[in-house]
Amino acid sequence: MPDTPRPTPTSTYRVQVRPGFDLDTTAGLADYLADLGVTHLYSAPLLTPTPGSAHGYDVVDHRAVNPEVGGEAGRQRLLRALRAAGLGLVVDIVPNHAGVAQPAANPAWWDVLRRGRDSAYARWFDIDWDRGRLLLPILADAPEALDDLKVVEGELRYHEHRFPIADGTGEGSPREVHDRQHYELVSWRRGDAELTYRRFFAVSDLAGLRVEDPEVFAATHELVLAWAKAGEIDGIRVDHPDGLRDPAGYLARLRAAAPQAWLVVEKILEYGEELPDWPVDGTTGYEALSAVCGLFVDPDAESDFTALDARITGRHTSWEDLTHTTKLEAATRLLSAELTRLAALAPDVDRDAARAALAELAAAFAVYRGYPPEGARHLAAARSEAGRRRPDLTGALDAITRRLRDPDDELAKRFPQFTGAVMAKGVEDTAFYRWSRFIALNEVGGSPAHFGTAPAEFHRFAGARHRRWPAAMTTLSTHDTKRGEDVRARLAVLSELPGRWAEQVGRWMGRVTLPDPAFAHLLWQTAVGAWPVERERLHAYAEKAAREASVSTSWADPDPAFEDAMHAMVDAMYDEPELHAELTAFADEIAPAGWSNSLGQKLVQLAMPGVPDTYQGTELWDNSLVDPDNRRPVDFAVRRDLLAGLDGGRRPAVDAGGAAKLLVVSRTLRLRRDHPELFTTYRPMPVHGPASRHAVAFDRGGAIAVATRLPLTLARSGGWGHTIVSFPVNTVTDVFTGQVYSGGETSLAELLATYPVALLAPLTESVEAAS
Repeated sequence: MPDTPRPTPTSTYRVQVRPGFDLDTTAGLADYLADLGVTHLYSAPLLTPTPGSAHGYDVVDHRAVNPEVGGEAGRQRLLRALRAAGLGLVVDIVPNHAGVAQPAANPAWWDVLRRGRDSAYARWFDIDWDRGRLLLPILADAPEALDDLKVVEGELRYHEHRFPIADGTGEGSPREVHDRQHYELVSWRRGDAELTYRRFFAVSDLAGLRVEDPEVFAATHELVLAWAKAGEIDGIRVDHPDGLRDPAGYLARLRAAAPQAWLVVEKILEYGEELPDWPVDGTTGYEALSAVCGLFVDPDAESDFTALDARITGRHTSWEDLTHTTKLEAATRLLSAELTRLAALAPDVDRDAARAALAELAAAFAVYRGYPPEGARHLAAARSEAGRRRPDLTGALDAITRRLRDPDDELAKRFPQFTGAVMAKGVEDTAFYRWSRFIALNEVGGSPAHFGTAPAEFHRFAGARHRRWPAAMTTLSTHDTKRGEDVRARLAVLSELPGRWAEQVGRWMGRVTLPDPAFAHLLWQTAVGAWPVERERLHAYAEKAAREASVSTSWADPDPAFEDAMHAMVDAMYDEPELHAELTAFADEIAPAGWSNSLGQKLVQLAMPGVPDTYQGTELWDNSLVDPDNRRPVDFAVRRDLLAGLDGGRRPAVDAGGAAKLLVVSRTLRLRRDHPELFTTYRPMPVHGPASRHAVAFDRGGAIAVATRLPLTLARSGGWGHTIVSFPVNTVTDVFTGQVYSGGETSLAELLATYPVALLAPLTESVEAAS
């Protein structure tokens, strides 16, 4: 059925298809996902990545399905299973970059290395050929590293690395052969400063693609677009559009090629930022994640946590100043090669001044990148801030800014790619690990400076989303989030007891010391949020987080003494009986309130405007941390059994088993799937009474969601009392409990007696069947 209209998904379920969980295993989930209530499987990238890739975002061959997950035959079997279950398919694509870690696996990159500028694929990659040979930073950082080169079977070999040899250049010693190639192998340390090709952030193993070239677009999208034309996929998720030279032009071309597809972009919006008017259905939902999670954080605790942070760290730095520092570090160190390339485009400005001005502007840029017409406003604000911080650069800043205002200027076209990378590396991958005031807010798309979301603010956000982007994705967890949704939900409880937390963490930090107190605070919060967490997982997280923070240790230069102390701190959490008991007791104490928050934020996310995604496994409690921890295997057999029990009439308690969350997920998704007419509008529902601030309620056009917020404070103040919620029809049923309520209003004490959430629908036989 080529080019026939296909409905927008009602909901999606994200599966990390990978070696070890291949297409056939995924196909085996089809009946479970249909029973859960989702309408579309949302898959990780399916095209061929670097051999052994655990994530699929390093595509090396756009012409074929990954053979390590089952290849084309496996894809066809998956399609048949999905269709038999009445499910559709959404796929993830990666237009910005390709994997080059193993050159022999990437035919285009291999040919570029072999033939240089004369390669038919030279235009595929964003290479600065004017700077000489193509630098490949893979050697050991030692003067004699090239002595390990060998010529084997017509290839140049460096340990496990293989490289092609240009025609007519294979005679002589390995070093002589190397010196005749179109590429130059250099120390891995030289990559950040001297790389001659655009990459994904600071990852030299991912080379930027020039999809703005129609031929490159056609070649890298042919297979996926063929699937769309044949009706074999219903939606496309676009990875990292901010890395592209012309995202708007790219998305227009993609929309024209797949006019019927549901199209969402992984565009990370800063607080208050609007998505440009692109021909897409919306974002992948990080801004929704931030708004929803913020509902369950008490804004009144901000000053307490600020004071605690100052006591622990001895610093009084603002979030804005910290991120300026980390973004400037990213611009001048991790992305130094990219900065050099930009500065070379302004030869009329002193080289050092041009570098400094560009770095300051990027550090002061308030969003990932600017787009017309808002881009001009962001550039003006960045110029003002950069000038305030560096008045000595006034001349260079003025000259550079004039160039950046001209959309046809090459510098203006490349600078936005740079600011996006600076934001990602400086904030997501550095500042989020340095700023430990309250880490529940340190999330992709979130702002740690924005402490919580009031219900009125959320209603404004959701209403605007319904009006402008009703088919955008919503999410609470992704493969890129810094911690899982249920970890954040439990951490949100700390905002209700700031004094207690200050006392508790102060005692722990006095007992087990670490030279970096800010990082120690982050680690204690992580442990409490994820407890009980396996020791090896916490060790792995601590190492990654500390190296990302780049304060006391780093990826480039690990500090063994600090890391030994850090790992000793983690071990103490398990091995010191008194400390272990205290940590366990505290986590157990706040866990019930965390479960309440988890159920509340899940209901809000699933019921609010948009297309809700459930990340694999999160239909039960999930204490995942940052990747690769969040790609751990999921026990679907347990989930199947629990769902069957719910369908058999079981009404679970809110306890460690997590079945209550599965109840909320399955019943909400089923109601959206089976009764879309109940989810066509958005209106805040009136809540009246002494505890009204503890409820968030909204009507979607018949389906009414009610969730508890700040449950500890609610309990301390005496509970719901005479707080009531009104609804627009006389008789409704709660799909979670089956309880019927009449009269147009009910007390929250009665409505939320069993669960801290309720989903009300007009009483009909079909609604009863769905519940």
